[in-house]
Amino acid sequence: MTTSPAGDKLPNVNGLRDAKPRHSLGYRVQHRARTIVASVIAAMLVFSGTAAAATWLDVNGIIKDHSVEIIGQGSLDANTSIIDPNSGKPIEFVLIGQDSRDGEENQSVGGNFDDVVGNHQADTTMVAQISADRTKINLVSIPRDSLVDIPQCETTNGTIPAQYNVMFNSIFANAYQTGGDLASAASCTLNAVNSLTGLNIQNFIVVDFAGLVKMINAVGGVDLCIPQDVDDPYTSLQLTKGLHHLDGHQATQYARTRHGLGDGSDTSRTTRQQYLIKQLMNEALSKNLFTDTAQLYQLAKSALQSLYISQGMADTAALAGLAMSLKDFNLSNLYSQTVPVVSAPSDPNRSVWTDEAETLWEKMRADKPIYGSDESDANTDANTAGNSDGPSDNSTDGTDNTDNMGTDNTGSQEAAQTPDPVTGLITQADGTLIDPNTGGTVDPEDGSIHDALTGQYIGLADRYLNATVCAVPAKN
Repeated sequence: MTTSPAGDKLPNVNGLRDAKPRHSLGYRVQHRARTIVASVIAAMLVFSGTAAAATWLDVNGIIKDHSVEIIGQGSLDANTSIIDPNSGKPIEFVLIGQDSRDGEENQSVGGNFDDVVGNHQADTTMVAQISADRTKINLVSIPRDSLVDIPQCETTNGTIPAQYNVMFNSIFANAYQTGGDLASAASCTLNAVNSLTGLNIQNFIVVDFAGLVKMINAVGGVDLCIPQDVDDPYTSLQLTKGLHHLDGHQATQYARTRHGLGDGSDTSRTTRQQYLIKQLMNEALSKNLFTDTAQLYQLAKSALQSLYISQGMADTAALAGLAMSLKDFNLSNLYSQTVPVVSAPSDPNRSVWTDEAETLWEKMRADKPIYGSDESDANTDANTAGNSDGPSDNSTDGTDNTDNMGTDNTGSQEAAQTPDPVTGLITQADGTLIDPNTGGTVDPEDGSIHDALTGQYIGLADRYLNATVCAVPAKN
């Protein structure tokens, strides 16, 4: 009697130990082919899972490395919770464009001067609010030369007392100098914004020149309509009037310059920056990023390497969830504006906020679009809002601007009040173009919006600019 090897006493699970049957050649070939296909699919799944995990860890590492703590004070909670994109609540943050000349990349854009290297200024500050239903975004720029009163500020290295009648962009610079770090500068700016607006914002994102260049280059550049020839010796930027596809360096320089463009004011510059952000978003949304995962990864990586994010937003899952909730966002629901200002009585080279600024912040505190008197107005005018930057008044829905435009409610005049679906503007009987959101008159040559009474520059009709001055091609 032959003794079976010890291994033969193991259970025969699923017939694993059965002798393999002898099959015909056709079966063996087909079976082998199926095995190879199954193996390839299995390998692809394993590779994809590994790549996804590696990508997640890579992105997560970048986010953690660029996370900035908030210094608790006043309105700020040092232990703020991570944002929840599915909370059904607005998500708000302050976007700060840092004018830093540290490093070769920043110097290539801003210049290399001994007196500014190591100096950190808030070149741009925007209050961003994503509505609770994720269908609307408010973007409000605060002019850096506006004079404001600010509360005391806690930095890493001490307290800065309350200040009065100081330039807004000095908040960031002074806090950085005192605290010696980005946490101090951004936290003090955020606390001041809350004090000035009555909002309760707990997060910020900081980007510098080099970061903006990288993000624009990551999407392959942007289409910008240049309404007039540009020859700026300060930035060495030279552009002719018309449509240009600009790379990151050129587009950033265009958004920075204020010499020989518009009226040379900070309001004019901030509206160009808002226009650039819209075109950048338009470029990003037009790309099929959610199916082209490689491009999505590269874009996300480039963007995240360029940003410094407060700890309440520096979470990979939260940012991914927020991005997914905005993947179908319609840019016509991006409402941008600059805080309404007038020249300061004490200094014509500085500005102060007007009473209309409070109306603006009141809408944002109520999670309403900054254009339109209520939610129904906002839905009705979704295709006409977001085309300009400038102060709004009490009649901003495009059908109730009779006080500003001196018209009554007769049938023909009501028809004339209807904004053009392409440009978003109203054409009066005499051919005057009116921006329905501000009541301002629009220059047909360059799309600039001016106050109907004072003639002051208040915004840019970017939809009109794209559609008529340059006929910027639509993105699919």
